[in-house]
Amino acid sequence: MSTEFPHIPTPDAQAHRAAVARHLTLTKPAGSLGRLEELGVWVAACQGQCPPRPFARPRVIVFAGDHGVAAHGVSAFPAEVTGQMVANFLTGGAAINVMAAVAGATVRVLDLGVDTDAEFPEQVTAHKVRRSSGSVDRVDALTDDEIYAAIAAGRAIADEEVDAGADLLVAGDMGIANTTPASIIIAALAGAEPVAVVGRGTGIDDEAWMRKAVAIRDGLRRARRVSANPVALLRTVGGADIAAMAAFLAQAAVRKTPVILDGLVSGAAALVAEELAPGASEWWVAGHKSVEPAHTLVLEQLNLTPVLDLELRLGEGTGAVAALPLVTMAARILAEMATFSDAGVTEGDIRLPAAVDVNGRNGGWR
Repeated sequence: MSTEFPHIPTPDAQAHRAAVARHLTLTKPAGSLGRLEELGVWVAACQGQCPPRPFARPRVIVFAGDHGVAAHGVSAFPAEVTGQMVANFLTGGAAINVMAAVAGATVRVLDLGVDTDAEFPEQVTAHKVRRSSGSVDRVDALTDDEIYAAIAAGRAIADEEVDAGADLLVAGDMGIANTTPASIIIAALAGAEPVAVVGRGTGIDDEAWMRKAVAIRDGLRRARRVSANPVALLRTVGGADIAAMAAFLAQAAVRKTPVILDGLVSGAAALVAEELAPGASEWWVAGHKSVEPAHTLVLEQLNLTPVLDLELRLGEGTGAVAALPLVTMAARILAEMATFSDAGVTEGDIRLPAAVDVNGRNGGWR
């Protein structure tokens, strides 16, 4: 089974130039809306048109899976919470449900590898690969057949969503102990030592932190042997949920669909996705900066500047969805704000050249 992705197209350069030029005609000093201008230009380039159209169907996909390393005391919560939270998502009781409703997005949760006897609806388990993963500090997360199935699932999920009309995607996560494999992946790809990536995850105490550090150290020893091969890396220290998420992010870029990235786990998947499909990161924006130390490495590796820094560490896609209203606002500014000509407002003499990155360093009405 092929795990190769086609060449990733770049966002539309002509639409990018047109959006930069349009910002210079709107009733404000050039650059005065800072990163909102930059985000709007990005949306226009992803859509291939200026002004950009409003988002019609922002969609959050929560990838759920258990991880065998949870049995070694690396989380503050027991493994059965993963399945319980999937049920909570389905009844609308989780943070991501509330936040997505406020932001105008809908939520789909998928069981890729939850270790549960609960009977979820078929649409939740349609892409399930296995129950849990191997404990990545000592055995592989997946078999060869399972990694191929997980990557195929991620690609299919992206295609399903885009074909159903999704025009902006968010990849969320749910899985007790999933920050451990995510941290291993990030350390392997960023060339970092274990101590640089060990975070508190669900809020673990010092003893659990030390157990997690040992698990990451041992997993990283295994990961480094295969770090040059993204598929082998996911098979060795990922899991069905993270592998499917990586393929989902890569396939979203293939389908020219913008993505707002979340925190640590989606960041780990994004690093691998960029290895699977070089150039995919041009279709992504970082929704926020997580308090997890490894997430800073992700942002540096992908050269992404987060929209928000709210000290979040929940996952589920919450940080990305928190940024969604700002991305929506940025696109609507380009589409709906009056030009100097339209409003009969006298233009100033200073203009930013089109080559300048519009990042808010030019001040306001002064």
